[in-house]
Amino acid sequence: MSREWLLDEDGKPIADALVLSHPEQYDRLRRVCPEATPTAVVAGDPCWDRMLAARPYRDRFRRALGVREGQRLIVLSSTWNPESLFGDGGGGADVLPSLLPRLTSEFPADEYRLAAVLHPNVWHGHGPGQIRAWLDRARRAGLALIDPLHGWRQALVAADAVIGDHGSVTYYAAALGTPVLLGAAPLAGLDPEAPVHEFVRTAPRLDVTRPLRTQVDTLIAEPAVRRSEFISSVPGEAAPRLRRLFYDLIGVPEPDWAARLEPLPLPPHEPAAPTVPLLALTRLLGPDEVRVTRYAGPHPASRTDAEAHLAVPEDTRETDQLPLADVVFRYAAADDPRFGSPAGWTAEVLDRYPHCALAAYVTGPGSCVVRARAGGVFRLETGADPAAAASALHAWLAAGRAPAELAAVRTGTNLSPVTVTRA
Repeated sequence: MSREWLLDEDGKPIADALVLSHPEQYDRLRRVCPEATPTAVVAGDPCWDRMLAARPYRDRFRRALGVREGQRLIVLSSTWNPESLFGDGGGGADVLPSLLPRLTSEFPADEYRLAAVLHPNVWHGHGPGQIRAWLDRARRAGLALIDPLHGWRQALVAADAVIGDHGSVTYYAAALGTPVLLGAAPLAGLDPEAPVHEFVRTAPRLDVTRPLRTQVDTLIAEPAVRRSEFISSVPGEAAPRLRRLFYDLIGVPEPDWAARLEPLPLPPHEPAAPTVPLLALTRLLGPDEVRVTRYAGPHPASRTDAEAHLAVPEDTRETDQLPLADVVFRYAAADDPRFGSPAGWTAEVLDRYPHCALAAYVTGPGSCVVRARAGGVFRLETGADPAAAASALHAWLAAGRAPAELAAVRTGTNLSPVTVTRA
């Protein structure tokens, strides 16, 4: 809200109507540019209204992003100037690119789902190809790259925490009551009297010198503070207020039916399907359970009692890791003619890679066919990622246990049943 954006060269308002979401904005406008106040209309925020209406569908949005039971969805949000999370954060170093390798190394793949929301101008300024190239390793490790126009609201509704900056997406997240950490927090470009300035000044900061996971988990465990007071003074009323304004401007009577906003659409299903080698740490718990912790980046084995093995997707770009893999897996439909059959594919993998102890063909969100070099062919049914269950079975068989005795796989705090039957 500054004069150079609101007035033309003759000092006249550029817009016929300046839509505001809250009277607080009108008060600031009156102080900064009184010439524009006759055009101001408090009409709420249709974007906010759509998110409020979509909150009952949070679980559907999470499932669309491939968030499994017990997983936490962490959304990375960046606006578009050089001091943003995707820029240098005001510190002279690229913030988000330096965070991405640490995120995949510190956050277990089965316990966290990562997604990034980048401002449309970031995409426009650099080009989609360049953005995808920069984020390629992170995407192959499981980062979901959210559509900047049609998917970011759903991702915010679904999120457990947001790592962001001074952009509006981060402020919307805080308004929804989602825990927020600021990875970049410049104040210079913000109106000191604006609510977002106070938010950026007081919100928790991400400390890049400390472990990231501990900071996120601590943030989520604390009671969230909703900052929705100044988002809209008339929540739920943007559609009728805006339509009334539009029809008044063109001098046409309003239709006699109610004004409605388009509901947020359900995003396409985007399950996490990593294509990078995974370090799998396993530990047998009790008579029928295995703990599995998988990392998509380098991670020191923190538990001395954990066994480590390498699980590699067949379609990885790191093909030099396939001959070293203990477990090779693939996600594909059971009837995909390119692979013959799950049983045929698993036999082919064990024949091609003599070091591989177990091959897993993931046929659906809760099932896979596995072939153990010293155990035969089995079908696994589970609530966890079937590739994680395959790593659990590998550890189980390596300990000399009978396949059918494996009944559960634990990833973090989530315990998922497993059924192992002869295929």
